[in-house]
Amino acid sequence: MTDALARPGALVLAATPLGDARDASPRLRELIATADLVAAEDTRRFRHLASALDVEIGGKVVSHYDAVEGERMPGLLEAVRNGSTVLLVSDAGMPAISDPGYRLVAAAAAEDLPVTCLPGPSAVTTALVLSGLPCERFCFEGFAPRKPGERRRWLDDLRREPRAVVFFESPRRVADLLSLAVEVLGADRRAAVCRELTKRYEQVKRGTLAELAEWAGADEVRGEVTVVLAGADVAEAPSIDSLIPAVRERVADGERLKDAVAAVATGAGVGKRDLYNATLTAG
Repeated sequence: MTDALARPGALVLAATPLGDARDASPRLRELIATADLVAAEDTRRFRHLASALDVEIGGKVVSHYDAVEGERMPGLLEAVRNGSTVLLVSDAGMPAISDPGYRLVAAAAAEDLPVTCLPGPSAVTTALVLSGLPCERFCFEGFAPRKPGERRRWLDDLRREPRAVVFFESPRRVADLLSLAVEVLGADRRAAVCRELTKRYEQVKRGTLAELAEWAGADEVRGEVTVVLAGADVAEAPSIDSLIPAVRERVADGERLKDAVAAVATGAGVGKRDLYNATLTAG
């Protein structure tokens, strides 16, 4: 065991397999058997994992999903204060990465309680290395926005992002998102759609946004989806006229013209005054 776990009382974040139980680390197996308390995003899925690993759960198991995260926090912190080892797990991958956990970690850190992590599977890094895209530098965007206006603005903000971008998307919405990405980011921007990582029907579809949009639109996409978008070629700035629709979209959603111009111009790397004047002139 690590020094952090040897001390009385600790909050331990542990990565769980994305799909294949054999990806569980020996340390995770040990903690499932020895932790005093397990906070699991889905208790049924956690018990299924323990069964698949042939490990007997040694402590009490409580739910720890979004709706109860705040309610559970005082009891979990009190357990650590009293010398218990609290194991925090999400359904798959690393807790606190678009899953519950970061607020509990922040609260424990604020009290200087021991917090440590058992590293392991992550859909973010797995998708990056499988994408075939340059990923020396990348950013993670969590889940793509659901509302149309927010999605367009979000994509518009990524127009000039030089790093690879990783995000999650619902399989029901990925076709629409890719079609919109073609419109906002251009048909030739490269990307990869990774679904069911490490599972039986794992698939990584690579290509341009236009190719991926056609693929996703032709057949139903199923399973958990992670998308990797290539970084932008910052050497080429978009034309002022091509940015006017994005400004108008923001204004239609309630933004002031000045604020909409500032956001679009900053994301595209063009002059605010030039874009403002062009928008006024276009009518």
